[in-house]
Amino acid sequence: MIEARNLTKFFSIVNEDNTADGITAVLSASLTVEDGKFVSLLGPSGCGKSTFLEMLGGLQAPTEGAVYIDGVQVLETLPATRKEAIKYARKHWFLSPLANSLFKNKPKHDIAMIFQDYAVFPWMTVLKNVTFALKLRGVARDQRESIALAYLKKVGLDHALTKYPSQLSGGMRQRLALARALAVKPKVILMDEPFAAVDALTRERLQDELVDLIAETDVTIVMVTHDIPEALYLSDEVVVWSANPGTIRNRFTIDVPRPRRRQDAKLLELNDRIEALLKYDITHESEYSI
Repeated sequence: MIEARNLTKFFSIVNEDNTADGITAVLSASLTVEDGKFVSLLGPSGCGKSTFLEMLGGLQAPTEGAVYIDGVQVLETLPATRKEAIKYARKHWFLSPLANSLFKNKPKHDIAMIFQDYAVFPWMTVLKNVTFALKLRGVARDQRESIALAYLKKVGLDHALTKYPSQLSGGMRQRLALARALAVKPKVILMDEPFAAVDALTRERLQDELVDLIAETDVTIVMVTHDIPEALYLSDEVVVWSANPGTIRNRFTIDVPRPRRRQDAKLLELNDRIEALLKYDITHESEYSI
């Protein structure tokens, strides 16, 4: 289970005249995601969704608040004052080198991440991309290739094992990223606009493949997207964000059984309602009751 408790992220800025300034990207956002659920974060550009996702994955430390996965804190809050910084340094000056030496390549949390920009290794073949991820997770050498082949077959890339990412289409590269993430059998997958860079037909095909793949696992997924139909088609819950600063505005449980039809009446109704919410945040005008 993922628990984000009162997360706030503040970025400090130094202006050209050397005066201090800053921006609050996320303000006191709390979210619980149960095991095996698919939750989408939806909202306007710049509302802090990706920052929130990165705090869930430990890529950024919160200014305030904390993230827990299965009861274990992901990252400590960064020190905000000189006094806190001194205390933080004293606490970790010995523990950090020790931990690095003892637990090298052993992740603290069982998380995989998929990004918008096809974050695969361009100098490795399709097969090597997946086996290398398995190596980092400590999978035995004699098991890596068979596991990699199984997941590459699931995403339809078993015919392209010796190709490099530059020889693949955008959709194929994203399927490679998905196979690599699933192959390490994580408990949590965090996805940041994973299908934004592909055409509409490829996007729908990737969505369908993702639905089929997650049906075979109990993985927990949190996805950032700007696409309302995508969020509704894939998710158990859609979390709508408002901007300036980023806060959780509304939460919608999607109780439409799977497999779903994109033109399902309930999904279309929810689509209209969420569109109205987002429009209201921008124009403060809406035909719907907010």
